This record gives sequence, C-alpha cells and structure tokens, in this order.
Amino acid sequence: MGIFTYLPDELLGTVESVDTSTVIIRVENDDKLRGLQVNHLISIQSSKVGQHLIGLVSKIIRKSAYSDSAADITPELGFNIIKVILIGTHFDRDGDKENVFRRSLATIPTINAECHLIHGERLKQFMQAISSVPEGEDAVSLQIGHYSIDEDATAWLNGNKLFQRHAVIVGSTGSGKSWCVAKILEQVASLKSADAILFDIHGEYSPLQGESFSHLKVAGPNDNIGNGILFLPYWLLTYEEMLSLMLDRSDSNAPNQAMMFSNAVIDGKKAFLREVGNQEMEANITLDSPIPYSLNNLLNSLKEKDTEMVQGANNREKQGAYYGKLTRFIQRLETKQRDKRLNFMFSSDESLLSYDYMGELCTKLMAPSVDGKKGVKIIDFSEVPSDILPLIVSLIARVIFSVQQWTPVDARHPIAIFCDEAHLYIPANTEKSIDDASLVTFERISKEGRKYGVGLVVISQRPSEVNRTVLSQSNNFIAMRLTNVDDQSVVKRLLPDSLGDYAEMLPILDIGEALVVGDASLLPSRIRVTAPNLKPRSATIDFWDEWSKEKTAVDLRNAIEALRKQSR
Repeated sequence: MGIFTYLPDELLGTVESVDTSTVIIRVENDDKLRGLQVNHLISIQSSKVGQHLIGLVSKIIRKSAYSDSAADITPELGFNIIKVILIGTHFDRDGDKENVFRRSLATIPTINAECHLIHGERLKQFMQAISSVPEGEDAVSLQIGHYSIDEDATAWLNGNKLFQRHAVIVGSTGSGKSWCVAKILEQVASLKSADAILFDIHGEYSPLQGESFSHLKVAGPNDNIGNGILFLPYWLLTYEEMLSLMLDRSDSNAPNQAMMFSNAVIDGKKAFLREVGNQEMEANITLDSPIPYSLNNLLNSLKEKDTEMVQGANNREKQGAYYGKLTRFIQRLETKQRDKRLNFMFSSDESLLSYDYMGELCTKLMAPSVDGKKGVKIIDFSEVPSDILPLIVSLIARVIFSVQQWTPVDARHPIAIFCDEAHLYIPANTEKSIDDASLVTFERISKEGRKYGVGLVVISQRPSEVNRTVLSQSNNFIAMRLTNVDDQSVVKRLLPDSLGDYAEMLPILDIGEALVVGDASLLPSRIRVTAPNLKPRSATIDFWDEWSKEKTAVDLRNAIEALRKQSR
C-alpha cells in the first residue's frame, strides 16, 4: 500500500481543468476548505498505477467570490476552486526503492481525477521521500526544524546535496539567520569527520563551543604567535592580490613599478629556495607560488633601482632607467609594513618565513575532526581593517581551494566554507581592485568547487548586494524574512519560475521561519527553524528596556583606547 491510499471521506475534490503546470480543483464540500491554506500540499491521482502528481496550493477561492479571466475562473462556475501548481511526481515504488519523489511530471492529470490533502503522518513520510532520508538512518541527514504547515512533521535536508551544489542563506536583521547557521553547524560538528570553516566577520559565533569547534582569530595589532591566533604572511598573496594592496594604478609609473616588483618577488623566492636547499624547485615556481621571501631584501633591491646611477657617455654618471620611478611604490609598501593593523600579514616573526609554515596553516584550516582535531573552524575577522577584508577572506578561501585542487582524488576530503556577511567581500558591484581580486576567488569556487570537494554557503542580509554569478551557481536557498524590495526581487529571480507566487511570502515570514528551495529539499517548503543548542551572540538589543534602567555601565574611555589601538 502506498502512502497516498485514502478513504472515500478524505476526498478533497476533483480536477476541473488542466494547464501546462497549473490545475484547477473543484471542491463540492465547503467543510473541506476549512484548515486549507496557501502552500499546502495536494496529491492528485495519476493515470498510472502507483503514481501521484504533487501540487502546491497557490490560491483558494470560495464559490461565486472571485473572477479571474486569465485563469479561466468566473463566478458563474458556482463551486469552490483551488488553484494548484504542479511540482513533481510521487512513486510508490521506483525500481527497488519505495516512496520516491521526482521533480518531473511523469503524466498529466486527467479531468475528474481525485485530489487529496497531504498532512499528518503522510506529510512526514512524503518529506522523507523528498529529502532522501533512508528508513532508520535519520541521523545521517540534516534536521533543520519543522514544517510550518504541520508542526508534527520534521523537516530534513539532504546534507550531501546542500553542500555539493552550494547554498544561500538570506534574511533581514533579526529574522533568525544566525540561528539557522548555528543549527546547521551544530549538526555538521556532530559528524565524526566533519570539515567546515565559518568566516565570522563580527565575532558573533564565539559561543559555539565544544569538542568539534575550533576558534581562530586573525591576529590583531598586539597579538603574537600562539594557539588560536592566525597569521597570513604576505608571501601567500598572489601577484595580482599583492598589486591590488600595494599599487596605485593611477600612478604614471605603475607599469614600471609592477614589473620591478614582480622581478624582485621571483628573485626573492628563488633565493629562499637556495637557502633551504630546494634549488631543484627553482625552475618550476611562478610569481603566485606560495614560497616565502624576505620583504626587507625586496625593499632594499627596489631602493637600489630607485636610486641607481649608471655609466653614461664620457664616463659621466647618469640616472638609471628606474631612477625615482619606484619611490611612491616603496613608500606605500613601507607604510603597509609599519601599519600595526596589518600585523597578521607583515609580522617580523621569523617562524612566518618558514618553508613549512603553509603546511601548519592548512592543518589549522583544513584538518577534519579525526585524531583529536576539531572539524568546524570559526575564524574571527573582527580586527581586520574593513578596507582589506575582501582580500584577506578571499586569501583563505583561495588557499583552501588551491590545496584541494592539488590533492589526489583518492585523498581529497570535502570541506564547506560558510561565508557570513558575504555582501562585504563578495559584492555585486566592485569599486576597488581589492574587491575584484576577492571576486575572482569566490566566482571560481562557485563554478568549480563541486569538482574538488569545496562547498560554499553564502550568508547575507542583503542578497541584492551579493555577486550575481555566485548566487546563480547556488542550487539551494534558505530564505528568511526579507523586507527590502530589492532583496526580495533578487531571491524571486533565483527561485524556479514554476513556483509562481511562492516567494511572495518573504516579507511576512515569522522570525525563525524560512522558505527552503533547492536540490537539498526537492519540494519547496516553509519551515520553522529549531533554535540551536549553542546560540550565537547576535541577540537584538532592546532599546526601550535599556533606556528604562536607572543605571548603566558605559565605558567610553576604554572604548576609545581600543579604537586607537585597533584592538579589544
């Protein structure tokens, strides 16, 4: 017996008319409309045994109360109407599998075909079909909450498809977006070989603690080498990334500066390889190879060129070809080197110039939760200057992707990157070369990451400000309440056309509610996200309550000192 075997008194109505993907259902009994809501699920009898067409209620019309010429609905019909959007087919058995749902229409509904409401235990069993939860193996799938249309039905997502095909989590401030992220991370962390990274831009995920959570902080001005402190030395930057940080492209001498810089970098890397006894590697490295080099030696070589005098005619000295042309570039480089805010990049600690440092860094970033290591890494970027945040975030993402790319297929372990506040470093519109350098990395991961086991989860409160290419490469969407019209329209364009007015619910979702659409949940669903056990520090401040208190602890002096030192 299939899950959609109904008793005669459970009949909702019969098919009155059929369009390409829309069905009009005639309901004779007024009582059947009670409790029926938009976005409830309907099963429609198929012409083939063992199959049922599945539809989503998009409109409910009481008898003689509506006229819609476009939908061929007129008051003269004299009976209750339900407009349903067809979204797929349910198979009682497909091959050797039972309870299977596919996002395709195997048949077309026939006139007078019987229609029933899917709810209760049938809804729960059906949701297992759409999220591919095997019988008795619920623990291997991702539980995000409960379906709003039936609080008794647990909402599952297919963990494989969620990360294989990238995901987008969006929602206005206060919609419950951080809770949703924490709920997913909790379950990822519970897996024996979990491997995920969260870019925590404002330090709000520090409460997520446990055996599988590792907290790293990009070094601030006063931080030294130590556990939990992340240093990202300048030699990890590619040539283009370094130029975006150092070069003023409006300078008339910019081409000369870029050329001399590239020559000095490649010479510095070769010199380092000779020092450590790796001469055989010299012929194979490029400007972008992550090989350490001395920035002080590079500066000295540039200064020599900038002040070089050469032999001219009549044995008289004259200015060299690059005399005075590198001065401004050298000044900018020295300014960056002295900037305490960039301690994480230009620290003078000798251990950062070690050939083995990149291996140590990647172990911190990419090691799965085996052999006592912690699989979910939360990286705090709160002390990184906002003007170079895109460059630093994309640097870590690029290192991870590059290492995955060069790892042998049989030794490759999948890793997911959670990009919180993505609009800050994956922008829709770029104004600076630093933003361009960041976009190159994330666009590439969004297009090619699946092949190399790198999943991307884009998290933002402003989807209209996130790069369209990255969003369009994501096949899973968890959209919480969005009040901005531009943000709503972006999400609507990304959702499948067949969903009709489904996205119209975005501005009226409750706090903690989400529309979930995509490969991880083949059926578009309205879900109430369960609160995580470990809650991020993102609670909204209650202004009126705080203002009503008689006393308050405001420490402006220490805040100003922290601002001056750029360190808490």
